[in-house]
Amino acid sequence: MTRTTDVQVGSGPETIRVLKAALAERLLPETYVSGGALVHMETVSGGQASPAADEDSPLPVTASTITPATLAGLLAEHAYVYRLRSRKDGAGREEMYEEEITPPREILSAVLAGKTWPGVPVLRGVIGAPVLRRDGTLLQAPGYDPATGLYLAAKVSLPPVPDQPTSEQVHAARDFLLNWFLRDFPWASPADRANYIALLATPILRHFTRSLTPFALIDATMPASGKSILTGGPGMLYGQRVMPWPYTEEELRKSITAVLAEQVGVVVWDNLAEGTVIDSATLALLVTAGVWSDRQLGASRNIATVNDRLWMATGNNLQVGGDMASRTVRVHLDPNMPRPEQRDQTRFGIPHLDQWITVPANQHTVLWHLLVLVLDWTGHGAPRAATVAMRQFTPWAQALGGFLAHHGIDGFLANAADVRGIDEDETRWRAFLACWHTLHASKPMTAAELRRSAEPDRIGDSEHDIWDGQFITTHTGRLPNALALGRLLTGQVGRWRGDYVMRSSKNERGDRNVFWVECHA
Repeated sequence: MTRTTDVQVGSGPETIRVLKAALAERLLPETYVSGGALVHMETVSGGQASPAADEDSPLPVTASTITPATLAGLLAEHAYVYRLRSRKDGAGREEMYEEEITPPREILSAVLAGKTWPGVPVLRGVIGAPVLRRDGTLLQAPGYDPATGLYLAAKVSLPPVPDQPTSEQVHAARDFLLNWFLRDFPWASPADRANYIALLATPILRHFTRSLTPFALIDATMPASGKSILTGGPGMLYGQRVMPWPYTEEELRKSITAVLAEQVGVVVWDNLAEGTVIDSATLALLVTAGVWSDRQLGASRNIATVNDRLWMATGNNLQVGGDMASRTVRVHLDPNMPRPEQRDQTRFGIPHLDQWITVPANQHTVLWHLLVLVLDWTGHGAPRAATVAMRQFTPWAQALGGFLAHHGIDGFLANAADVRGIDEDETRWRAFLACWHTLHASKPMTAAELRRSAEPDRIGDSEHDIWDGQFITTHTGRLPNALALGRLLTGQVGRWRGDYVMRSSKNERGDRNVFWVECHA
């Protein structure tokens, strides 16, 4: 064998000390520390060369936690670990010789047991495409970057992108992105196209902006409108995991925790059932948390993981509810025709785009042009859109709004009212309050009195519902009893729904809550 590094060991305690010191001095190549554990970067064999846009697209390398078994293999590959032994020669004299060994498992476990590894570089993440460092320079050399602690495992091989692109390169990049790559999608409005370009650039700018990223909803009025191609754009560039939508909070939490252990930049819940209402406290927490904490699957300990992913969902005529409306960026497609899949592909700027985007050379083309636009923006001082605001995501919105405005791409976030319009929670509460005010004006009522008014009037053999089906229901679609209704109403006091707001106080005896609705049209 070809010796790389000789490591002489002896007794058990000595072997632990020697190996731990050798690891701290970079005995093994491509070894880093992450969350207190040693990890080793290794190439993933047998991956799909060109997955479809709606399939998993993992990164070509992974950071694997070093276990006693993997440490034994790495030592055998990269070091000559030996101990000195004695034996008798032919003349009966004692001589020393080297015996190559694999240290026992309990020794290797003891070596890896600590969480402090001075001298070992810290791995903060694995990325699939170049990103802007916080100083505005572009991390584009594959491998480990000491300045950021990031490891670039490029999905596509790029020629160097110039720090200061020429005006010709910028013009060509903008022309390619708008007039070729994105030209033939049936955008419902200019805002939908602008929002998508912002999402496409988000993984590049996330470390630079140091901001939270909103949830991305890509939906359409009809199947075969191009939703999967749009999610596959960033997914194939940055690595993506495509998952079915879990319809319970517990399963959603588990899927989030599991996917955060993988090295992908984009997570897509694909093809939700038509009309699905995305109303999840778990998801609302996820997109506003810089760190996701949860119990490790299959273990009793908690883990904390940096939330550095772009989270997306696709489907037809999707809705949002609860707090998700203010945490969602929508990209809506409307082909306005009965069979979008029968559109004449030969007349498109890029025919058969769903196949074109799976070719690595074409992904390289998209990414290179996008990076040119980003570096032209930073080269001009990275101007922000100071007037744009989006709750916890304002730094993201101002940075991406400035990027788009710099390149003359209008409409960013102009469809925010449309997102509120598909807020199922907002819609049903607004209808309920409007009907309540019509029927009872601003008369204070207890929950029990209000609930009695929801009982249909019987006229002969027929029933008449004065609420016309607008009375608020539980999550199961049933009318609540008086106690449950009181809890629902209390949770909505002071919250505006369009021009209506509910108020509350104690009745004259002070023993019950009463509620009423004000209209400020």
